[in-house]
Amino acid sequence: MISVKPLVIIGEGGHSKVVQDIIRVSNEYEIMAILDDKYKSKNLCKETGISRGPVSCAFNFIQSEVNFIIAIGSNQIRKKIASLLKRQNAKFASVIHPSAMISPTAKLGVGIVIMPNAVINSDAEVGNHVIINTASVIEHDNNIADFVHVSPGAILAGDVTVNEGTQVGAGSTIIQGRKVDKWSIVGAGATVISDIPAGVIAVGVPAKIIKEI
Repeated sequence: MISVKPLVIIGEGGHSKVVQDIIRVSNEYEIMAILDDKYKSKNLCKETGISRGPVSCAFNFIQSEVNFIIAIGSNQIRKKIASLLKRQNAKFASVIHPSAMISPTAKLGVGIVIMPNAVINSDAEVGNHVIINTASVIEHDNNIADFVHVSPGAILAGDVTVNEGTQVGAGSTIIQGRKVDKWSIVGAGATVISDIPAGVIAVGVPAKIIKEI
């Protein structure tokens, strides 16, 4: 018999809804609590047995055998919460949809979410607390750093580097061997054919820098 692991979800927005769907179909975790600051106090739903409350309630679960997933799309907020929980030695889960195709030689961090029909190919490395969204493609030898969000339908060709905190927009393409530096944004539908520096927004085909963040 496969044991189901207890899980606390942080965040209850749109991204969290998809994460919850993945958890239900994967049957690896049992949701104990969903925490979001829209709640002012902790309460228990009698029908589902799931507690809800503010994010500060997370610290009440750390000493038990509970895993955490930060189901928040914002890379900055995800990093802030992960840093707070890590200081208290929290354990992080990774939530992976059964339809995702992941190479056995790929290396995956902790706290990641991999959505339906995503592909991660040979020798790709994915860091901690990364979102690989629906039907996105991480090709061979990619290096995806911590707190990156690869949006739905994005294609990262072979040997691409995406540094910490970057947002890769929906339907965008990064050609082989290119690098997007930390905390930048690649706009939806953009095609990256040259390296993108840190802290900028790049949009268009080919992608051009339009703003510093």
